[in-house]
Amino acid sequence: MENFFLKLSVMLVPALMAITCHEVSHGFIADRFGDRTARYMGRLTLNPLKHLDVIGTLMVFLIGIGWAKPVPVNFNNLRHPKRDMIWVGAAGPITNFILATLSAMLLRGLVAFGTVAPGDAMVQMFINPIALMLAFSVYINLVLAIFNLIPVPPLDGGRVMVGLLPYRQSVAYAGVERYGMIVILLIVIFFPRILSYVIAPPLYFGLNVLIGPKVMGYLVHSTSLQQLGIFPF
Repeated sequence: MENFFLKLSVMLVPALMAITCHEVSHGFIADRFGDRTARYMGRLTLNPLKHLDVIGTLMVFLIGIGWAKPVPVNFNNLRHPKRDMIWVGAAGPITNFILATLSAMLLRGLVAFGTVAPGDAMVQMFINPIALMLAFSVYINLVLAIFNLIPVPPLDGGRVMVGLLPYRQSVAYAGVERYGMIVILLIVIFFPRILSYVIAPPLYFGLNVLIGPKVMGYLVHSTSLQQLGIFPF
């Protein structure tokens, strides 16, 4: 039970921020390109309660991948629907990559500060929980970005692909959306190992680039990282 609350305290804020900012970015870009649907429905807000999907949020804590309620976008309202769809779809993953990068920069700075005073227990008590939250922020934002870039509608990568394909092919490919989410959910819930083969290589690459071996070593040896079991390092 103690380990559960420790995991919850580390994961909750970064996960809510990652999911919320991902969805708001879709609505914000759509709003800029002419579709006011998200604005009229009150979804252009950083209040996570407006975006949470109960099952999707639970999945973040259970298997490390989750989702929110999609921000409604009427692509017919966009000024250039086919072209603008690319930017609306890409906005979520781009936002997650930005959040992962900012979290990694803060984490590197925090770890550099912590290594200056390694024997100061008070400093470590302050640094370690924040370092774990920042590390999870890097992890969950990378996972969300990579997962959503899988080119299967209705994932963001699928929407981008529909916008890039020639008209006839894009119409046919958009039809996959009726079945795409069902297939993805079945894979996420029952065959997560298949998904890991897709996500793991770019995830490890991103973690290595953003966090680096020195910071990873600090997290492993100086925090309660090994108790959590939520990180792939």
